[in-house]
Parts: sequence; C-alpha cells; structure tokens
Amino acid sequence: MGQMLAFRHAEFFPDRRLKSLRSVVIAGAGDLGARLAKLRVGLGEDVLALRRRDVAVADGVRHLRVDLVSGAGFSRLPRRPDALVFCAAPDKRDEAAYRALNVDGLRRLLDALDVPRLIFVSSTAVYGEDAGEWVDETTPGLPGQFNGRVLLDAERELAAHGGAVALRLSGIYGPGRDLMLRRAREGSANRPRWSNRIHVDDAAVALSRLLDVPAPERLYLGSDDRPALECEIQSWLRVREDLPPVLQAAGPETGRRISNARLRASGWQPRYADYRAGYAELLRIASL
Repeated sequence: MGQMLAFRHAEFFPDRRLKSLRSVVIAGAGDLGARLAKLRVGLGEDVLALRRRDVAVADGVRHLRVDLVSGAGFSRLPRRPDALVFCAAPDKRDEAAYRALNVDGLRRLLDALDVPRLIFVSSTAVYGEDAGEWVDETTPGLPGQFNGRVLLDAERELAAHGGAVALRLSGIYGPGRDLMLRRAREGSANRPRWSNRIHVDDAAVALSRLLDVPAPERLYLGSDDRPALECEIQSWLRVREDLPPVLQAAGPETGRRISNARLRASGWQPRYADYRAGYAELLRIASL
C-alpha cells in the first residue's frame, strides 16, 4: 500500500520541484494519517506518528505513544518539527469527546510544539446549507450539529498560528469504509439528498500536497469532482449487485454540494474523480 500511494503521489505531481520537509509529526495516525505517513516516508522524510495505543511499526515510520487529551507522552515530542498534521479522531461520538480532542488537545499540542506549518483536518460538517446549495471556502460556517460546531471552534484556535491550514473534508470512503454500500443494499435512501465524498487515498494525497504548497491559503475544501444525489449512488451500486434501483421520491433537494476548485488550483487532483470510479474499485477488490 505504501508503494502504491507513493506512486500515486508522483503521478499526481510529476513536476514537483519543491524541497521536501525534513520532519513531519502526524497526530492521529489512523487510516488517513497512516496513508499520509507512508507518502511522506516515500519522499525521504522523517515521519513521527502519534497514537494513543502501541501499533506495529510501519516501514520507515516512527511511532510515539501520546495521549492528546491527557497530555501523556508530550515530554518526548520533538520541539521544532518542520510540520504538524492533526488528523486525530475521538474515541466517542459526543460533544465532550470531540472538544477534549479537537480543541483542548489541539491547543495543548500547539503549546508543546514550535512548528512553522500546521494542517488541521476539519470537516464540511461546519456548513449548515441544506437545500442543494454549492459551498466553497467563502461560505460562512453555520453548523447545525455538535461536531461541526466543535471543529469550527478548533479552526478558530488556529487563527493565531501563521502557518496553519484547515482542510475540510467531505465524507471519507475507501477500504473498510463501506457505509454507503451497506445503505445501498438496504435501499433506504430515496430522497433527493446531495452527497459529497472523497476517497481516503485522495484525502491523503491532498494533505501531502498542502505540506508542499509554498504559500497555502488558510482554508481548503476536500471532496471529489462530482457531488451526487444519494439515491443516484445507491441505485448505481444496487444495479451492480443485481438489485433493483432506488426510485427517487418526490420532494425538494436537501444537502449541499462541495466545490473543490481551490484545492484543485493548488495542483491536487483526485484519482477517484466521482463515486463511480471509487466504488467500482471497491467492488472489484471485494470480488477478489
């Protein structure tokens, strides 16, 4: 997987002339963070992955057991890495856990490190649009749920950091992330609701790209090229599993559509440009 991601990175940016960073700390090296770590190791960098639990050591990636909520292990952190990527996920899906990690934990980490480049993984959940509107980086954040509110508060913590970048990702999917496929098999979504997604490999490449942009914007949205109605996605998936398509119900459009124009302008381009490309690959792998 590491070699495949490194190949994709080179494929996306064949003319990259920027000097690579020397050291990168990745706070929260789960699925997304681990893929980013392999990309940066493939570029010859020193990568330190922070996790709450001990894990098997990946090729070339150093690991450090650190609890971002309690601060345990902070004394062993390097004081001046070249970059920090914060992509940690809370253990629980409630407001207290989100805030303890993404606001308090982020603040504690920023106090511990002197780092010129910081990328914070946020979410398009910070937006409140729900009538099919297009959303971009100029759209005000008006979250309707606690996760969006907490992440917006976390982004405000970055305001005083001159090298901070927030990447708001839409719904991440990929190997082991098959919620949409399971919902499609149920055939439960027939409302005309807009859905946005990004393959986990494309999200990792986006983070890697933003580490290399010389003068990045403060905010980017990460999503594939084509928002789609959820009933359309489910019908496409069901047909490929020999199930009848989902019939779209009448009614107004809901959800929102995410624009990735600014991220694309940075030089990033998704390998999986729409749901067809991404889910076709997942179905192919599942059939092996």
